Amino acid sequence: MFVPKKTKYKKAQKGHPPKGISIRCNTISYGKYGLKSLTPGKITSKQIEAVRRTIMRKTKKLGKLWIRVYPDIPISLKPAEVRMGKGKGNPEYYISKVKAGRVLFELDNLTYAQAKEVLENVKYKLPILTKFVHKID
Repeated sequence: MFVPKKTKYKKAQKGHPPKGISIRCNTISYGKYGLKSLTPGKITSKQIEAVRRTIMRKTKKLGKLWIRVYPDIPISLKPAEVRMGKGKGNPEYYISKVKAGRVLFELDNLTYAQAKEVLENVKYKLPILTKFVHKID
């Protein structure tokens, strides 16, 4: 799973849900094919790892994969059956806030049909709507 090695602060405030359109990372930079978000949302490190494993399994390690999102926001939870108060809970997992229009994953060294099939199968593992995009040469 993806966990930051070192963070400036151990715990983070809840913040606001992402909204608007991404102005960064909205084009394919490294590969030929990509998976682009259509709606804003939060993606956990477990979901990113599940997508990575599925892509590697489907491409049989022939394709090159770039992961363009990194979960760096800690989410803290209190243990089950613990009364309120006594401070904030410990960090349980990490998330990445994603705006609409951001490229999440990129692929290369595959044909158009292979890449489309892989990324269409993978998009069901994410909690946001996504679409397949490709670079026009």
